[in-house]
Amino acid sequence: MSDSLLNPLTVICTGSCFAFSGLFYKLYCEKKLEIQKLKEIPNFQADHHLLRILNASSNKRLNYVAVEGLVQAVGEPISSQYVPRCYGVIQKITVNEHWKYWNSLLKSWVSKKVNKKQTTNTVPFSLIQPGSYISEVSVRVDSPLEASGDYLEQVHKRLRHAKEGLVDVVLQELSGEKPVAQEEREELLRVGVSLTGFGELVLEQDKIMRLQPPKDGRSYVLIPSDYKSFMQQHENSANMWKGLTALFGITGFTLLAAFIHSSLKDKKTS
Repeated sequence: MSDSLLNPLTVICTGSCFAFSGLFYKLYCEKKLEIQKLKEIPNFQADHHLLRILNASSNKRLNYVAVEGLVQAVGEPISSQYVPRCYGVIQKITVNEHWKYWNSLLKSWVSKKVNKKQTTNTVPFSLIQPGSYISEVSVRVDSPLEASGDYLEQVHKRLRHAKEGLVDVVLQELSGEKPVAQEEREELLRVGVSLTGFGELVLEQDKIMRLQPPKDGRSYVLIPSDYKSFMQQHENSANMWKGLTALFGITGFTLLAAFIHSSLKDKKTS
């Protein structure tokens, strides 16, 4: 065999390409399976069609569905504490303090973030059909704080750096700790944004639809987008893993073919 074929670097590169290709193919298969399971979940908009289906269902209940709509407060919404004319139905305000502590073993200052305060406010809200700002049909979203999903939007963030005087510096050196900054952040589920909820849907009094945590143990999820965009994100992710699988696989086969071609050429000339 030629030296080029036995070159450790080329062997490592070829093996790594095939290994990564296999890993990405596994991730692609897992994502496609996830997409298939998501497609099996019935999806609806918060409209009269959904109300008719729920009325016709047994026990006036759909065990697990996806419902999309625009967020509408039931009553007065929450006003942002920092942003004018910004309203929501869930508000989360977090205040963190950044400190530095003297580490005698490392002989240096070590950073640490301390949660000083966190406040969460909610008001009842519903999902209404996109395009209709006033609708007779809506889906009330129960227990939203129990749902998973990154559905809050950061609308404000501010970092206030600590001011140090001469006395403060002396005291900090003696105590071994000093404040660095205070960070305040506000997150909202804003009125009017698209939201898709995955959960159990029930009908009360023949007209009130409620989305609630499933009783069969399945995940209660709120997604900050419409259903089509949500599925497209998963499809894009699957296509990314598929593309990486092909890229690394082709690269590996190309390197392997080049090595074999070089080896056969060397044998003919020897």
